[in-house]
Amino acid sequence: MGFYIGRDREARRAYGFDEVAIVPGTETGNPEEVDVNTSVGPVKLEIPFLASAMDGVVDVNFAIAMGKLGGLAVLNLDGVQTKYKDPAAVLDKIASASPEEATALVQSVYKEPIKTELITERVKQIKAAGVKAAVSCIPANAEKFGQIAQDAGADIFVAQGTVITVKHKATQYTPIDLAKFCQKTMKIPVILGNVVSYQAALELMETGCAAILVGVGPGAACTSRGVLGIGVPQVTSTVDCANARDFYFKKTGKYVSIITDGGMNSGGDICKAFASGADAVMVGSAFARTHEAPGRGYHWGMATPHHNLPRGTRVRVGVTGSLEEILYGPASLDDGTQNLVGALRTCMGTVGAMTIKEMQMAELIIAPDIKSEGKLFQRAQRIGMCK
Repeated sequence: MGFYIGRDREARRAYGFDEVAIVPGTETGNPEEVDVNTSVGPVKLEIPFLASAMDGVVDVNFAIAMGKLGGLAVLNLDGVQTKYKDPAAVLDKIASASPEEATALVQSVYKEPIKTELITERVKQIKAAGVKAAVSCIPANAEKFGQIAQDAGADIFVAQGTVITVKHKATQYTPIDLAKFCQKTMKIPVILGNVVSYQAALELMETGCAAILVGVGPGAACTSRGVLGIGVPQVTSTVDCANARDFYFKKTGKYVSIITDGGMNSGGDICKAFASGADAVMVGSAFARTHEAPGRGYHWGMATPHHNLPRGTRVRVGVTGSLEEILYGPASLDDGTQNLVGALRTCMGTVGAMTIKEMQMAELIIAPDIKSEGKLFQRAQRIGMCK
């Protein structure tokens, strides 16, 4: 339903995670028996969690650790891992910079050209550990880097920008043909993103991609919504794109996975993403807090190093536990940022969903007071849900 925001100007109401709640089911299930497996095309994952392709989150060691725990970490091919043979010193610099210096420093260190031989090396390092390798780059680099990564043994390739569409207008350069890229250039599954609307998602699915990333600007380190004023809250964008997926499946018989990307600060947010229709979630800041993350307790957006108009910032997230604790617990914090898989399992059991597909049908209600109702003491003491 639309609302008029001025004379003859209609705007649709959209909802984010803090504005909705999941209704418990009329049946319940044992959380230990629910099936949280998911797939991205032919690639099966034990848990529906992907780690964002951000330099403060994923390096080779993190990707290996994530793979061994059943998830998938995406390595950024446009970042320090492929610009520097030994990125440790660069990461130390970024972590030690003052808030005033951080963005300019990141812009400076990212001016280093990408060394294509490092793409091959990083992918082979991940594959040598016996886990799946997923890599990402901007659409402008996708045709070149995609082939290199594929030849090196990558299992999944992600072409990712702030916003990506099939219909890209340009006269100064030739836009990538996404259908040709997905169907002919690449022999491995391709994920495209990011997108937030039904029609744009539907057109991306027609390229032959295996999955799409949903979300513009909700990430903890992203400033696109402030810099550009664009974005759709994640519940509405996930619901809209999931509807496009279901329509496309009915029309063609091909299932294109929806991956909600960004904006999830707790297990509760992640559960709401699945109830909104997600097949998997891509998370950044939660994993940036792990001992295994390369960011040393800091996290910065993919567009932070942009030379002209940064759309990301460096944020301090701290280090709160191991990757295994963040994913599987046991949780030592009371704010829902640890044991994310356990939270999803428990929520699924509470609504009676024994599979991710059943979780997508859970009832949602509009509940803007859900996080504050009855939480007077937590709010006053800044603990639990009110930190």
